[in-house]
Amino acid sequence: MSGYGPPDRFNDERAAFTVRGVDAPDLDAGVAAIRNVLKTLPPAPGVYRMHDAKGDVLYVGKARALKSRVANYCQVKQLSKRLQRMVAQCRSMTVVVTNNEAEALLLEAQLIKRYRPPYNVLLRDDKSFPFILLRGDQQFPRVQKHRGARKWQGEYYGPFASAGSVNNTLNALQKLFLLRSCTDGFFKTRDRPCLLYQIKRCSAPCVGRIDEAGYGELVKEAKDFLAGKATQVQAKLGAEMSQAAEAMDFERAVVLRDRLKALTFIQGSQFINAEGVGDADIFALAAKEGVVGIEAFFIRGGQNWGHRSFFPSHVADVPEAEVLQQFLLQFYEEVPPARTIFIDRALPEQVLLAEALAKQAGRKVAIGTPQRGTRRRLLDQAKRNAAEALDRRLAESTTQAKLLREVAELFDLSEPPNRIEVYDNSHIQGTNALGAMIVAGPEGFRKGQYRKFNIKQAATDDDYAMMREVLQRRFARAQAEDPDRDGDTWPDLVLLDGGRGQLNAAKAVLEDLGIEDVCMVGVAKGPHHGREGREVFHLLDGREITLPPNAPVLFYLQRLRDEVHRFAIGAHRDKRARAIGASPLDEVPGIGPARKKALLMHFGTGRAVRNASLEDLQKAPGVSANVAQTVYDFYHSR
Repeated sequence: MSGYGPPDRFNDERAAFTVRGVDAPDLDAGVAAIRNVLKTLPPAPGVYRMHDAKGDVLYVGKARALKSRVANYCQVKQLSKRLQRMVAQCRSMTVVVTNNEAEALLLEAQLIKRYRPPYNVLLRDDKSFPFILLRGDQQFPRVQKHRGARKWQGEYYGPFASAGSVNNTLNALQKLFLLRSCTDGFFKTRDRPCLLYQIKRCSAPCVGRIDEAGYGELVKEAKDFLAGKATQVQAKLGAEMSQAAEAMDFERAVVLRDRLKALTFIQGSQFINAEGVGDADIFALAAKEGVVGIEAFFIRGGQNWGHRSFFPSHVADVPEAEVLQQFLLQFYEEVPPARTIFIDRALPEQVLLAEALAKQAGRKVAIGTPQRGTRRRLLDQAKRNAAEALDRRLAESTTQAKLLREVAELFDLSEPPNRIEVYDNSHIQGTNALGAMIVAGPEGFRKGQYRKFNIKQAATDDDYAMMREVLQRRFARAQAEDPDRDGDTWPDLVLLDGGRGQLNAAKAVLEDLGIEDVCMVGVAKGPHHGREGREVFHLLDGREITLPPNAPVLFYLQRLRDEVHRFAIGAHRDKRARAIGASPLDEVPGIGPARKKALLMHFGTGRAVRNASLEDLQKAPGVSANVAQTVYDFYHSR
């Protein structure tokens, strides 16, 4: 389709666009920016980004032929209302040419995840998926839960839908195969078995209760189990138990019997009827009232590793099949795809998506919609779960919307708040002090936007000063980054954990910054520390509000306060734990964990390292003359 039309036709399109509520000058500027880029575009595959006047990314798209695809945006009348608004905001474009369309598809997913453009379908889930890691770089491999980058050598099994699914499987592995789960430091310092050995959850390789060959056999059985070969493991354990009984080794026979019982229980509780499926991911989509829900099931080796519901955003005016395709691309940006992916509908570029995922995984990936048998039953189960999860989501949204309307009425807001920020401080007698902020909105808690503030200037035993510092830093940054409040970073309501004193301190900060239109409320505990629901809400105009103990809006505000307590206390504990493990050597430039450990093992304490002579430092194992000189100069030149 050509991107160049006669002037009269373009004016007609502009007039129609103006009727929809977009100014003609914006349309002129947007189409002109696109046509300016269009002149230099090649007919090659690639990815393009549209930017607004500030340079922020509006949209990321891919194309088999960039010139043809971008030219479509100049045919304004043929675009949906959503894309028309996007064109009106566009002021520049960035283009990246790729070798083929599959590479463009993968790059598109990466850029969407990086920039999170407002006109792309977005996977609203900031939690990484947990895996089980069976370490491969240890004499006696450890089995553990893992999230994030794969920096350890070993076998990774997953993804699991939740931490609960991982914990259940880890418990099963401990009962069945007696693998160690302790850290290397704990493992090396043991001189007698720990409690896990006593309750038959570990084979105690730390103290030689099992040799390396025997432990290696347990590791092999665990790998077979995680690979879906549970039947073979069961047969092997049964044969070994019979042999032990015949040899009158009843103690070993009892151990093997208990392991068989554990395996039978797990087969009954965690396995589903997925015979012949192997490794598969199953996705089903449900849509209602402008909301889309996607249910994902994870099957590995016939085992159900859990399921999770997703609710992507920016789905208005986007076909459901395209929503599912964009979701899959973003979902598999970090999670390795299964060999087989079952979906409940055909996708616009299904063959291309399979090619791109295969390129990413380094092996074949098949995408299809099963029509009969076990695979179809699994897909139907996912569809039922997707519909039920969507119904729950809509019911929760209705309740949430009602609560937010009541919050607006309670605190005299012009409309229900879209962003609520809640603040609290945490410290112990002034030590390891920090401030915490949580964010909530119509969709619930926005955990990806939580923030911690290390107290740098205020006296850490002065709660008012700490609150002033936190809010000054927060709103000064908001003014610098979004002075026009075009984004979603300015709160409609601020709740402070505290009474009139905290509220007055916060009010003074905002007045100094020239901010007068942010509603702030202090939430003070009532009698018995709020256990009777008698919180007192302090308003800026001096009023104090107390709600009935059974008011739903009170329960909602209590949940917000409890969440900021939880986050602040958890952050404080983490900071305190890091402080306990800190060492004076941390301040020495060029001293990493290995050299710090070598120095502490040799001298015993950080103070002894600080007082050591240059000759003594050079005698420490693993410490070169240059490193010893660095440490000596650091302490003695001060």
